[in-house]
Amino acid sequence: MDQKLKVGILGATGMVGQRFIALLENHPWYEVTTVAASPRSAGKTYEEAVGGRWKMDTPMPEGVKNLIVANVNEVEKVAASVDFVFSAVDMTKEEIRAIEDAYAKTETPVVSNNSAHRWTKDVPMVVPEINPEHFEVIEAQKKRLGTTKGFVAVKPNCSIQSYAPVLTAWKEFEPVEVVATTYQAISGAGKNFKDWPEMVENIIPYIGGEEEKSEQEPLRIWGKVVDGEIVKADGPVITTQCIRVPVLNGHTAAVFVRFAKKPTKEQLIEKIVNFKGLPQELELPSAPKQFIQYLEEDNRPQVKLDVDYENGMGISVGRLREDSVYDFKFVGLSHNTVRGAAGGAILCAETLTAKGYIQAK
Repeated sequence: MDQKLKVGILGATGMVGQRFIALLENHPWYEVTTVAASPRSAGKTYEEAVGGRWKMDTPMPEGVKNLIVANVNEVEKVAASVDFVFSAVDMTKEEIRAIEDAYAKTETPVVSNNSAHRWTKDVPMVVPEINPEHFEVIEAQKKRLGTTKGFVAVKPNCSIQSYAPVLTAWKEFEPVEVVATTYQAISGAGKNFKDWPEMVENIIPYIGGEEEKSEQEPLRIWGKVVDGEIVKADGPVITTQCIRVPVLNGHTAAVFVRFAKKPTKEQLIEKIVNFKGLPQELELPSAPKQFIQYLEEDNRPQVKLDVDYENGMGISVGRLREDSVYDFKFVGLSHNTVRGAAGGAILCAETLTAKGYIQAK
């Protein structure tokens, strides 16, 4: 790419906004030129607006420290300064849908980390290794919005990343029933232990709305585009429990699977380690070279050892074994704010750029 595309971050001061900024430092295709947040942050430098709330392990990039924070509600002004935006705004679902559509109507593509548009029928919800063909629905969305370049695309919930790609790799064996319990990091709530001391040495067996997302969003990813809409798949049947655990980064899933066609353990391992998709074929900048790794040790995957596999963009799987009630069970691990949030959205943007949906204005 001759010249980097100009990127805006909506909701730039929050945890996911910060993760976008950290991951986009020195990106070969994109440059963060605009940061936008609530009116209370507008007019300050980014460094002033974030203050002592920088939550990343790496220092705040020098290139954004002195950017003046724009008011995210001044849509036309923000849109005029960028080629596309990432959305990580903290608003109600109705407000998020309205503001993301408003940016799209300025002919500015929106790649969103938010859940508000995940069930809008003509908005693609994509894991680029699994269902990049769903981006085709953008053409129908543009007709609805009355745009030629503007659209909204979203990535799915962070909690499904540690098992939905694995089940996709096993598609030919026809999973019919899935039981998954996810053990979810506190950064998924936009917090660290300083913000949330109640989580130290504690487990909370409830995360609002998470179980419905974890059961239904994989079905939408596995669905088909029909007449300009995404129709979700009929199965497999998925039931989940989602538990908040005292871990900063990394969602772990304990999963039980019943198959229509009975595979061997060796066949299942072979399918996951060789599973790849369009990002690997195109060698996109953020794509993991190996999407899913299988770990033979009985005590893996572990958050401390494995969460940063492939710079946080890969999935780690272990403890695959036959089960006495279901056919097989396994443990999966993914980085919830990298693959599960900002990194997954960046990979979506890279796929959209490679396909020509995102271009310089």
